[in-house]
Amino acid sequence: MMGDRQSGLCVIAPTSEDTESCGAALAPLVKPGDTVLLSGDLGTGKTTFTQGLARALGVEGPVTSPTFVLVHSYHTKAGWDLLHADVWRVEQLQEVVDLAIPELVEEGAAAVIEWGERAAPALARDCLHVTIEFADASAAAPPAPGAGASPVGPGGPRRLQFRAEGPNWQERVRQLSDRLAKGS
Repeated sequence: MMGDRQSGLCVIAPTSEDTESCGAALAPLVKPGDTVLLSGDLGTGKTTFTQGLARALGVEGPVTSPTFVLVHSYHTKAGWDLLHADVWRVEQLQEVVDLAIPELVEEGAAAVIEWGERAAPALARDCLHVTIEFADASAAAPPAPGAGASPVGPGGPRRLQFRAEGPNWQERVRQLSDRLAKGS
């Protein structure tokens, strides 16, 4: 299920596999110099989304949460690095600057940053914001006759909201909408 919200895109992902597929659908649109900021509560699927993105970019081996190391760097089949950062533990903006993500992106990496709203002031303004939220199961599919609503939470569907900030992402969000509508 998809819809537009202002200049963005809203997608319901019924399963974690669908959340991963949304990341994979974004992969062909990501290029060196890009920044993707992920927001959402603990357990909503930020790392799952990144796993789909990384696998579709040809990253081999496990893609894990960088919660304790702050940044993982993965080499893509296209020849550039995908930085996967988690700034949950960062307490001051200077710590984001010290991770050198802006410099690495300028040098040709692309970055996906969990808890991205915390890092945004230290990064380029031209980026893609992806908010992942728990959604009510009725958002994914009508309930079976006589069944109650499934609880919102870790096992249920997610709502992914993609919002372009800056001119470089406006058209790509439209392209992502087309890709997701086609199931690619």
